[in-house]
Amino acid sequence: MALFAGCTAKLEPHPLTYTQILTGTEKKAWRMVSYQIFDNGKTDGVQSVQTLLQPCEADDQFVFYANAEHKFEYTNGATKCDPSETDVIFEDSWTLINGNASLEFVIPVLGGKFPWTIKNLTETSLTVEYYFPDIEASYRFTFNSTTK
Repeated sequence: MALFAGCTAKLEPHPLTYTQILTGTEKKAWRMVSYQIFDNGKTDGVQSVQTLLQPCEADDQFVFYANAEHKFEYTNGATKCDPSETDVIFEDSWTLINGNASLEFVIPVLGGKFPWTIKNLTETSLTVEYYFPDIEASYRFTFNSTTK
């Protein structure tokens, strides 16, 4: 009579980090879908990005790379504002600080790089907010991604 001894490996779950969710395994593209402005604690609610941007800008993508340089690209979507525009509008870098859930990157409509507070981050949705303490206002943007 033969006995079979089996060994089982204990599987430990490895939850994804903010970085892995943001960038995927190589790179991940996000498209801005909505925004909300808070002024002295008051807001008009969530607005579609279509009311803020031209149609040729509304399909542009924010691409976060999973490389050591933390490469960031802002790219044209299917609709270009000018046919002579390149696919990549500009390149920069991004910074993520897990301790306070802060993500620093450029949103062109605001004209600069800001340290955004991550309000929500899932595989398909990213919501960030920046507080302007000197004017008691904040801007909140939501992005969606269909890439892994």
